[in-house]
Amino acid sequence: MMSLRPIRRRLRDILRLSKHELAAAAIDSWELAPAEIMDVPPVIALPGQAELITRTEFAPVDIVLRSLSGDPAELAAPTMAYRLRDVDIVDGVLYTRGISVHLRRRRKLLALPRKVDHYASGALFETWVGNRWFGNWLLDDCLSYRLAESIGVQPVTTMPARQGHVPRYEELLDINPCRLGDAHFDELIVFDDHSNNGHRLERAQDMRRRLLRGRNPTENPGVFFFRGRSGDLRILENEEEIATRLATEYGFRVMFAEDYSVDEMIEASGGARIIAGIEGSQLTHGITVMPPGSTLLTIHPADRASTAMKLHSDRWQARFAMIIGRGVAQSFRVEWDDVARTLDMIEEERIRAPKLGVRVQ
Repeated sequence: MMSLRPIRRRLRDILRLSKHELAAAAIDSWELAPAEIMDVPPVIALPGQAELITRTEFAPVDIVLRSLSGDPAELAAPTMAYRLRDVDIVDGVLYTRGISVHLRRRRKLLALPRKVDHYASGALFETWVGNRWFGNWLLDDCLSYRLAESIGVQPVTTMPARQGHVPRYEELLDINPCRLGDAHFDELIVFDDHSNNGHRLERAQDMRRRLLRGRNPTENPGVFFFRGRSGDLRILENEEEIATRLATEYGFRVMFAEDYSVDEMIEASGGARIIAGIEGSQLTHGITVMPPGSTLLTIHPADRASTAMKLHSDRWQARFAMIIGRGVAQSFRVEWDDVARTLDMIEEERIRAPKLGVRVQ
């Protein structure tokens, strides 16, 4: 079977023809989980932190600043499934009924027609951000895998088998998708699974239970995940000083994710009251098993502030704290006094704050 859709789509893009929403292309759709009113707690931060932000990442400045105050009655959208018919996936791009959805970076400038494998049906659980960043694969796509599994359709992905920590996570989470090359589907199910409704919170806790099966981690003050110069550069010049003082003065365990196995990080983080470090994917090893009511403490350069990871901590029913440093992503500093005072605030919140809940509309 040959597909001319990549070429046709390329011509449409050049001609700037109109695009249609994914929902409009579906032959059928249904609700997997209802919308809910959620109690979203505010960010834990020292006074004046917002004024230090010079630039934000992943969302405009006004949205990031608005998210700092939380929302006692935030509407979380429903989780939806869409059934698509006559779908081609070529070089990581999904084509159907005049629309295209990029799932990962294309390997070629223009995908030429070629033979593709034929499938009667499948359920696609991957996302562009999950294929781009390990943390989003673990904390987002792996939750959507459970949706594909629940509707009784083979979960599929365009990403080849990954290395590093991924194989062990797949083993512990019972994730075993069909890995695709270029493919044609008679029918393909895709999901809108981006809102932190109650069903997604339940799947996050299910992930935690799966990862902690057969383990009994000891409660501990916290884990600091050292970032160093791994991944997209965010260089905290005094990161080693902060890590050392957290270890010696507060009893934190310091870990560099690349030096530890998945099992070792689970054992350390499963009972941690605080998961801390520079904002980034290395923190996700702790988020997956952090106990409800614990706190994710993230450190940001002033020109790369983000509350994107608050979506994850809210999902795992944990609090979110942030410290804004002085300088730019390539070189910034955080004063130890700011760290210590933020830890005091986290402890005060832990003692007095109610547990996160769900308010049904």
